[in-house]
Amino acid sequence: MQFTFTERKVNLSDDFRAYAEKKLSKLDKYFRNDAVAYVTTGSERGLVCVEVTVKHDNMYFRAAEKMADVYAAVDATVSMIERQIRKNKTRLEKRLRSEAFQAPDPVFEAVEEEKEFDIVRTKKFSIKPMTPEEAILQMNLLGHEFFVFKSMDEKGTFSVVYRRKDGGYGLIEND
Repeated sequence: MQFTFTERKVNLSDDFRAYAEKKLSKLDKYFRNDAVAYVTTGSERGLVCVEVTVKHDNMYFRAAEKMADVYAAVDATVSMIERQIRKNKTRLEKRLRSEAFQAPDPVFEAVEEEKEFDIVRTKKFSIKPMTPEEAILQMNLLGHEFFVFKSMDEKGTFSVVYRRKDGGYGLIEND
């Protein structure tokens, strides 16, 4: 596995890098080909934020954790990514045609996997043209985490506004 470290508002020692590489190397057993791990660390309100993104072929696994101890945050993010892989192993194997994973591991037998994606509710509504600011207002009035709308610009593309974990808003636009 290849590693890329990014530090934002924090300087970490070589010991931390070695520790993170050792922990993330445990994920190598799930991948046949080389994977790339991006480790981003930062400081926010007295806590250390550790975000780990593992890229393998066209798949991305991402986990982030905020804790006082940077080493515990790395442990937690590696654990989260491992859970994501175990939970979706069958689906990922079908999608990647077993290229990304090695032979079944006894660790996976104890984990209950989801059989199918169950759609429990379907909604139909008309999508009206509006600005992103109007869409955010509508989203907040409805108490939703995201809102789909048609842009008022000349393209009339479909867009999505969403509430970010950091309290801000995001906008996804269609090309």
